[in-house]
Amino acid sequence: MLRNKHSSAPAKATTRSKGEKGNHYLPLDTILVGDCIEQMNALPEASVDLVFADPPYFLQLEKGLTRPDQSHVDGVHDEWDKFSDFAHYDKFSRDWMAAAKRILKPNGAIWVIGSYHNIFRCGAVLQDLGFWMLNDVIWRKSNPMPNFRGTRFTNAHETLIWASRDQNSKPTFNYDALKQANDDTQMRSDWLFPICTGAERLKDDNDDKVHPTQKPESLLYRVLMATTKPGDVVLDPFFGTGTTGAVAKKLGRHFIGCEREETYINAALKRIASIKPLENIVLETVKGKRAEKRVAFGSLIEQGLIMPGAKLVDAKQKHEAIVRADGSLISGKHEGSIHKVGALVQDAAACNGWTYWHLKEGKNLTCIDEYRTQIREQMKKLSA
Repeated sequence: MLRNKHSSAPAKATTRSKGEKGNHYLPLDTILVGDCIEQMNALPEASVDLVFADPPYFLQLEKGLTRPDQSHVDGVHDEWDKFSDFAHYDKFSRDWMAAAKRILKPNGAIWVIGSYHNIFRCGAVLQDLGFWMLNDVIWRKSNPMPNFRGTRFTNAHETLIWASRDQNSKPTFNYDALKQANDDTQMRSDWLFPICTGAERLKDDNDDKVHPTQKPESLLYRVLMATTKPGDVVLDPFFGTGTTGAVAKKLGRHFIGCEREETYINAALKRIASIKPLENIVLETVKGKRAEKRVAFGSLIEQGLIMPGAKLVDAKQKHEAIVRADGSLISGKHEGSIHKVGALVQDAAACNGWTYWHLKEGKNLTCIDEYRTQIREQMKKLSA
């Protein structure tokens, strides 16, 4: 049986031998030490809710970068970003993405972030493997690094791809919570965040960056708030210094990280140990109408809130309909559901019958959606 209860135990790092399978155990809140492909292939199938991946960019930097004053720019020169050619990089991408797809639940999803060097190649591989594209998101950096040579535009953004495991998946998307956080406006696909600097940037004893491409926690905060729920399992195959794990722990999600570099692992463990998870009541998100339990119009009749033969009218009392015993309406030559008849009498393509129709009792008009709300309140009490 998979371990799926929230654990308050500190994060840990563990090493598995090659080929070791974890068919009955999911190592929650753990950094798996070693190659991410081997580690993911050892995990149980369909066990992870979300994968967030920040893979090597294959920057192909042949020469060092310098500022106008000839000082050195601390770029990415690590071995993990070096590949022999595009074919080598593409095979690596196919292998880790295939491993990630295997461990995703049927309604799971993946985020991949990259720069112009690699994101288009990653997108092609995602589609080739049968992932279903949902959005590309532009992370616009409020404080990007300048183009010191003056030969190109300032590279002021990175691209994130959000894709579900396949076309039939129904991944988590907290639409109403995002809209609420965005001053009651739909969240757009261009996000403005600063790059990781200041106290958040992890430094070693020599005051050098521990990791050259550490992502800001604000970026992961939005990703996880948007596309996961408390208790979900988030896997990061390129864990680095643990930004995904730190934010996941703070937001009451579980994490699994894969990482090879001991320096990164040690920094991540120390970082995550300092994180205090938020209380459950704080993690509750706004839920819109789509999250409410379905109530059929016929239920209002069955429970005696609206009687057969009752007269329904629109708010301006321009149209009226009679309620029949089976929950259908009749209005002149039109008959059918509250939605169908509402659309027909207005000669409209569609209608929300719950907000259109009102029960007329004498001079009083009551929107029938108020009666649906009463039933939903009763259902909440029964499930409490």
